[in-house]
Amino acid sequence: MKKSILLTALLGVLVAGCSSTELQESQPLNPPHPELQSMEADNQGTAYTSPDLNLLELRGNPLLAKDKRGIYFDFNKYVVKPEYMEVIQAHAKYLNDAPAANLKIQGNTDYRGSHEYNLSLGQKRAVAVKEALNSFGVDDSQIETISYGEEYANQDCVEQNSCGEDRRADLVYVVE
Repeated sequence: MKKSILLTALLGVLVAGCSSTELQESQPLNPPHPELQSMEADNQGTAYTSPDLNLLELRGNPLLAKDKRGIYFDFNKYVVKPEYMEVIQAHAKYLNDAPAANLKIQGNTDYRGSHEYNLSLGQKRAVAVKEALNSFGVDDSQIETISYGEEYANQDCVEQNSCGEDRRADLVYVVE
């Protein structure tokens, strides 16, 4: 008897749980958020950008090109070299002119050293680039720093004489 009552109650819950609710047509499912709509495309694939992001400047300025977004450091160092200040200044100008743009600075190291040491060094490199951008007036709210340590390091860099490529801070714009 108890089993049949329990089975009936379970069946009733199952049927009630499977019923559907009618959607109201008057309310949109995802209300538009203009601050998140950075790009729209027409049917030819042409990108129109928000004037606050100024993506045409980001993609057209040679100092802002993706191949110029690595700031390289000496072994076990986190001081920004003077040779990178022109690139950093160009990124600062872009960020100051496009207050809606956000930049992630990713600190990296080569594989030598402990995991903890490399995470710390990568963070110091990212912060050094951030402070250089701040010195040109960039607001902290536009910059995020992260350390990958040796996560993306080339383990064969000694044989290839390329460990210097791993000692860097990468500038990555969130809008791209």
